[in-house]
Amino acid sequence: MSATGATPARLRRLLRGTFGLDALRDGQQAVIDRVLAGRNTLAVMPTGSGKSLCYQLPALALDVRALVVSPLVALMKDQCDKLCALGLGAVQLHAAMNAQARDDALDAIDTGRAQFVFVTPERLSEPGFTARFAGFPPGLLVVDEAHCIAQWGHDFRPAFLDIGAARSALGRPVVLALTATATADAAEEICHHLGIPRDGVVSTGTWRPNLRYRVEHLGDEAGKAARVLAYVQDTPGAGLVYTATVRAAESLASALELAGESAACYHGRMPPAARRQGQDDFMAGPVRVVVGSDAVGLG
Repeated sequence: MSATGATPARLRRLLRGTFGLDALRDGQQAVIDRVLAGRNTLAVMPTGSGKSLCYQLPALALDVRALVVSPLVALMKDQCDKLCALGLGAVQLHAAMNAQARDDALDAIDTGRAQFVFVTPERLSEPGFTARFAGFPPGLLVVDEAHCIAQWGHDFRPAFLDIGAARSALGRPVVLALTATATADAAEEICHHLGIPRDGVVSTGTWRPNLRYRVEHLGDEAGKAARVLAYVQDTPGAGLVYTATVRAAESLASALELAGESAACYHGRMPPAARRQGQDDFMAGPVRVVVGSDAVGLG
């Protein structure tokens, strides 16, 4: 991947014309400069700091395909929808898709129409999948939520440990690993698996001054539900409520709805269409609060 043609003027035009932004943040600038130079990079940046732009802008500036590996179906859908809304060619592949959507995505990959391809690590590791990119190979391999390599790769989702081999099969594109949190040990393991040099880590820290943390001790489930209801009613804006179980998520979502709140449930046992509808309603505004298990991300 060469930075030829990715001039500062072109980057500014793309930044403003495509994304509606006037300038890059310091962390974004450092990561994007490395990617444009063809250098493998691990970016550790807080949630909300604009990590997605760190691969989207270089892919457009260099006119290369970006293959994005993500474990989070809801996040994958959100990013793909946003790129499509900007008029860019983007598709996603995961187990929750119906046959027609999957076939359409595969056709867009095979014909080169999709510049941004979002896949789960399990899909990437399927036999023969990387061969689909032979005609239009990716110039950039993005590993989103890269801390999962260290946290889940050894047991829960071993496909994370196959990404390095898949990269070789894809022609060794430039790697950009993204995470909002990684210990020193986790960062070292990510770099080892993805071929990122020690000096290839760009970290802006994980502190977000707009976040507040508080722990409250409540006696029972009824007390928890009452406290959440009171908090939701007293707090403006949209929000997410995480629960430990599917049953708790369903119960709390029902309680919020009965209290007149615009709430929806989201968990892995729901049909894919219902999860998509809930996410769309949350993003568009009809639903103010989503109550869910970890499947809000994992799907």
